[in-house]
Amino acid sequence: MASSALPDPVPLPALHASHSGCWLSDGDGNVRALSRGEAIMAAADTPLLMLNAPLVASRLGYPELSGLDLLELFAFVHPARFMVPTPKGLAQALDLPVPAHESEVPLLLARATARLFEDCEGDSWAEREGAWSALQSLVRLKWPWSSMLAPHVRRPERAERWLFSRLPEWEEQPPRPQPRHVELDPDAVTAQLDRLTGQDAERREGQRDYARAAARTFAARPEKGRPNMVLAQAGTGVGKTLGYLAPASLWAQVAEGTVWVSTYTKALQRQLRRESRRAWPDRDEPDGGPPDRKSPAVVVRKGRENYLCLLNLEDALQGGFQNRAAIFAQLVARWAAYSEDGDMVGGDLPGWLPTLFRKRGLAALTDRRGECVYAACPHYRKCFIERAARQSAQADLVIANHALVMVHAARSGGFDAERQGPSRIVFDEGHHLFDAADSTFAVALSGTEAIEMRRWVIGPEGKSKGRRRGLAARLADIASYDEQGERAIAAAREAAGDLPSDGWLQRIAEGEPWGPLETLLASVRRLTYARDEAGSEAGYGLETEAVDLDGPLIEAAAEARDALARLRQPLIRLGGRLEAILAEPPDWLDQQGRQRVEGARHSLAWRIDVLGAWEALLARLGGPADADFVDWLAVERGEGREFDVALHRRWLDPMKPFAATVLEPAHGVLQTSATLCDRTPEGPDWTRAVQRSGAEALGLVPRTVEAESPFDYARQAQVIIVTDVKKGDIAGLAAAYGRLIEASQGGVLGLFTAIRRLRAVHARIADRLARSGLPLYAQHVDPIDTGTLVDIFRDDPHASLLGTDALRDGVDVPGDSLRLVVMEQVPWPKPSILHRARRAATGGDRAERQAHDDAIVRARLAQAFGRLIRTRQDSGAFVVLSPAFPSRLLSAFPPGTPVVRTTLDEALEMLIRSGSCASADPISEGKQV
Repeated sequence: MASSALPDPVPLPALHASHSGCWLSDGDGNVRALSRGEAIMAAADTPLLMLNAPLVASRLGYPELSGLDLLELFAFVHPARFMVPTPKGLAQALDLPVPAHESEVPLLLARATARLFEDCEGDSWAEREGAWSALQSLVRLKWPWSSMLAPHVRRPERAERWLFSRLPEWEEQPPRPQPRHVELDPDAVTAQLDRLTGQDAERREGQRDYARAAARTFAARPEKGRPNMVLAQAGTGVGKTLGYLAPASLWAQVAEGTVWVSTYTKALQRQLRRESRRAWPDRDEPDGGPPDRKSPAVVVRKGRENYLCLLNLEDALQGGFQNRAAIFAQLVARWAAYSEDGDMVGGDLPGWLPTLFRKRGLAALTDRRGECVYAACPHYRKCFIERAARQSAQADLVIANHALVMVHAARSGGFDAERQGPSRIVFDEGHHLFDAADSTFAVALSGTEAIEMRRWVIGPEGKSKGRRRGLAARLADIASYDEQGERAIAAAREAAGDLPSDGWLQRIAEGEPWGPLETLLASVRRLTYARDEAGSEAGYGLETEAVDLDGPLIEAAAEARDALARLRQPLIRLGGRLEAILAEPPDWLDQQGRQRVEGARHSLAWRIDVLGAWEALLARLGGPADADFVDWLAVERGEGREFDVALHRRWLDPMKPFAATVLEPAHGVLQTSATLCDRTPEGPDWTRAVQRSGAEALGLVPRTVEAESPFDYARQAQVIIVTDVKKGDIAGLAAAYGRLIEASQGGVLGLFTAIRRLRAVHARIADRLARSGLPLYAQHVDPIDTGTLVDIFRDDPHASLLGTDALRDGVDVPGDSLRLVVMEQVPWPKPSILHRARRAATGGDRAERQAHDDAIVRARLAQAFGRLIRTRQDSGAFVVLSPAFPSRLLSAFPPGTPVVRTTLDEALEMLIRSGSCASADPISEGKQV
């Protein structure tokens, strides 16, 4: 920072707009309130300072709004630095006074601009390198800030290095030896736990018992294919993260091995990264510049689609992006030079930055299509993805996610196929393992997926531009050297012409499909609409079972299967030629070329597997049912718009392939969660948890452990079931939410089972609440990513947040910012074809099938309730606005939690009397920020 003294505001007009009103300051700092129409006219006349232009545009109902966005300026001056994108967050990030009322925000924007200009002028500006060069590019792009920023960014004495010259290269390192086989002493584990929690920490016997049980994961397995398995439930507040990090860090130190911890949510990944510094404190990254990325003890590993692709970025910087997207690319380049690991999704790229620009700009800068050319890329030695992969091979702890672990295992033939594969895995948020496996091992032949396959083989067609290259371009040197390889590439290109091309969806809707795959999708669409029972005008996705199919569809499926086989066969031949080249390399094939060929083999194998799965799916149509799978046809729709047509195949029990690919090669696996075990009215039931762990597929009997929460739920929490809000009454539902938020003075997390109802409630109450100083944010309404919405909610005890499934778990908001969780109704599972099949697979009578649904709902309720109480100091209430709440579901809540059924009026009185609706800092009269 430049100076802690309060800077003079820049002489520029500034606009602040919220649900409660609009305020405009002139260049002299005079502020006046104005209507939305006046605000739109003012913004159209001259560029105004504003904070988060898309959000301001949403508040004004004027999507074409543009101006001088402070978020863009902050991203240029302080890339990779965290900031909550609110007036309060901006003030705190720049050491400025937090405005007491919304009318003071325009002056804050003017002072914040001056402070950022000061930062650029100061000698201590940590992110100076590269700024001048980036600014020259932004001047050419006519970035609104460039002319004002130019006088404050001095030209360096020497020419600045290009970004791609400044990034460090990763280094090849020898494979890590296999870990020693050691037995962890229970006393040593508890001693390690004491070191991690600290001398002054409260001693929790539940946490100590949990840590000792988790240590069993790290023992030597009794025989191949039979890993040590522990299922451990740890109630909120037990401290399970440090509970398993204690034995994990001790084992990594003594055995010199690598432990993988897998999560479901990015929020838990960030928490794990923070907590892991207790076990590896000497590896913290330095502040003020790029970290030392050579050999960290802890590595966060994600899928390729999360990381910045340097080749895509180079293409964007050299003209691949135009207009606003080109400005976004320049700001991403600024961030890349200071990023910890290049993670664009959940990493240190501000989550709000991509939302300021078109969304596909973010997707175009990552490798979402699997088109990486590996060693053929000029930036291969500096690639963030390759660096993370090599670091994870040397790390003590790898923090990954469920999908990555499963995909990595499925595509490599099991972890034993890689010498550096994990042998000890901790699956945190283990209650999501089943769903993650369900998605990972699914097969979907859709128009969208098929056209992506075509583009991967053929490359750009027609007027398409960009970096995308087809097989022939990516393997041009191979084709020129190997005649058989060249013929295989040509055959693949010709066969890919049978796949859907641009405009496929419109053609099949008009009854004019091209080629065998489009003909198949047209038949799928026709039959799905014909069998629709719910009424296609509803605008939701349609699906129908893949049974009793008519002749035209079966015939189309056979022709489509033949077309896919014609594509798969030359790809197999090409893979064989690549193997032959590696076996007898030509003179020109150096180490870099070998790596590129190996990368191409990996990419080919992936596509060949996908094509094989599609063929198997089509071969099943019209034949006998396979008891292991569920097949159905679907027309995918959203917001009343049709966007895809697909054939789906899911495992009836996805833990079977999970066990074969992930569990069987491992030596030790811990599955843990706060809600791993179902709590029935009769008490804890581990049957479902064991069934959904994959253990039964290997004939294992896992050890089960439970550590109860230390919280006093009888004192800290209460459950209130409101009985007089009728189902389907949107006005009544909105009124209930509004009254609850007003009574609690904010701090409400509202959970919905339908986006439509969420939007309707938000539209009815947001303005009124904001005028009372109670800002209301919402997923699927505000143009802000979910992670940033949670940051905003956490930072303001008077804010409330409405959301859907993504906010039901993985959200940690301790303290006064969350005082009330409100669910609009019981979260029953969607009655899909897949759910019905799994429900029927439970066997038994109707009661047993109902028990299947009840277990799903109890798990969802337990996760939602778990957002409420995060520390011993927290207190609050959990409110369900549903009179039809079955008593058998109440066991989802912790034992001892008071439960009452009452009217909304009585519920409000109870909450006020108990203090659950009293904020620690009551809002004063006026509009507070």
